Amino acid sequence: MSGMVTSAHPPRRDGTERTDGSPVSIGALVPLTRPGWAEAGRHLLAGLELAVDEVNDTGGIGGSPLRLVVRDTAADPRRAAAAVDELAGLGVAALVGEYHSVVARTAAARADALGLPFLCSSAVIDALTEQPTRWVARLAPAQSHGWTAYADFLLGAGHDRIAVAAQPSVYWACGTRILRDHLAARGATLVELDTSAQPATAVCDALADQRATALLLLVGHPEPAVSIVRSVRRDQRLDGVLIGAPAGQPEFAEWAAELGTDGAGIPFLRYLPERFGPHGARVGTALRERLGRPPSFVAFEGHDTVTVLAGALRDHGIDRARIAASWPHVAVDGTRGKIRFTRTPGIGVWQWAWPPVQVVDRDPADPARFRILHTG
Repeated sequence: MSGMVTSAHPPRRDGTERTDGSPVSIGALVPLTRPGWAEAGRHLLAGLELAVDEVNDTGGIGGSPLRLVVRDTAADPRRAAAAVDELAGLGVAALVGEYHSVVARTAAARADALGLPFLCSSAVIDALTEQPTRWVARLAPAQSHGWTAYADFLLGAGHDRIAVAAQPSVYWACGTRILRDHLAARGATLVELDTSAQPATAVCDALADQRATALLLLVGHPEPAVSIVRSVRRDQRLDGVLIGAPAGQPEFAEWAAELGTDGAGIPFLRYLPERFGPHGARVGTALRERLGRPPSFVAFEGHDTVTVLAGALRDHGIDRARIAASWPHVAVDGTRGKIRFTRTPGIGVWQWAWPPVQVVDRDPADPARFRILHTG
């Protein structure tokens, strides 16, 4: 996937080029190689690219084509910071994208320091920035919003003693804290199982000792997530234990290909409506054709990102400060509902509050089919 501007007329380096027929460039941060979640990155990029094509098919930005300048972050914060610096120097009007929360935090901090608008597509960690900023907006729901909905699902299903298998990470630590606080306030218990130096069989032993009825995977994919699922499924002591993956690992085809029926019946979060309207259905069909498989919620996030930014560019111009000033005035029909940004308590960026939230799983009788278990 090329990250180079393809026009013979590069944008001015101050980011304030006029729409005189030369391209309006936006930088896209996407994980396309390991250790990044490359499949999620491909879905995100497919959504971004489809929306760019649609913008250009309807006249572009004031007659100028919209162009993506893609950079692979590979889930590396340092690589993302370097990409933000490079893209700012190339004169992009704004940044879009990113899936991994830890990477998006670094990108947001650097964009804020440089005065470069950043519309974050998919990262959910609440503290996307340490301090409030006018430069950053986000489409994905905050982790505290989605993960409390997941905790409500667990409680509604009768689970009051829940274990988490977690790896060291700011993202996983934040998720654990959100779950613990929400569950404890409702009389349930959360037990942490350390996976950093233990084989999957040891996780099973600890789970059996704790007598938990649910195990949540707050770990990387494919490993150790795949090994833990296989071990739990084969351990007779753990028959009836629910495996959950709030971060959404089972959404993607790689999960089903690796685990088959073992990967079914594992509830996860996704950010889609129960039913699409005509616009969302049309985009879903186009994304399926582009990807060669059903699109994930991440692909829709990518499409909505460019739709929002294109509206801001058309209405407010391509000056960076004017783009950032436009966030509170956004009112765009996205694939998943009307998108508006507000200031949300505890969150330092302009936030869409809220995208639709579902808890779903793959049907054990047909792992290609998703079942909606809870909405929040």
